[in-house]
Amino acid sequence: MTDMRAFRDAVIGWAAGGPGGPGGEVAGELAERLGVRTAVLLEGPSDFAAVEALAARHGRDLPAEGVCVVPMGGAMSVGRFAELLGPPGLGLRLTGLCDEGEQGFYDRGFERARAPRQGFFVCVADLEEEFIRALGVARVEEIVEAEGDLPAWRIFVRQPAQQDRPALRQMQRFLGTKKGRKIRYGSLLAEALDAGQVPAPLEKLFAHL
Repeated sequence: MTDMRAFRDAVIGWAAGGPGGPGGEVAGELAERLGVRTAVLLEGPSDFAAVEALAARHGRDLPAEGVCVVPMGGAMSVGRFAELLGPPGLGLRLTGLCDEGEQGFYDRGFERARAPRQGFFVCVADLEEEFIRALGVARVEEIVEAEGDLPAWRIFVRQPAQQDRPALRQMQRFLGTKKGRKIRYGSLLAEALDAGQVPAPLEKLFAHL
């Protein structure tokens, strides 16, 4: 796990710098030593937390399978990561999740990297919304209460801007209103899913790995 984290850190540092250079050399050496064959490209840390939690829940040891999950820091970075990790770069198989509104970035990024478009899977709005729909708002409220966030949730839904929004949209927005909350609930909601509740994009992603 530590070695795969080192590979992920090297890739993120490489993407932040220029082409080639020490970052690329380190990433390439680690990829070869660890037997990395697949990179899962995710928009950010909340998606990363959810995928890691769901993998653990279902007994998948992704590093042992040669799979590295990479939070890119935003969908607009997908072209850069795809070029570094896909056929133009390290030659890894690419897959990932994206929000419906960001699909264009993935289409162009995967095309530039000559990676199959069927390798990424689209959430209707975002992954949090997929989880809330799968679990139901009432079950998510139970998790919110267990985490001590129920008072904040009740204050939030009384705000005028939330009055005409469906409960699902209210909860989706609530999870993004405080720094770190989406990351924490990304793990919690993934862990709460029963076997038959895994949202389709995630189920397809894990089947693809």
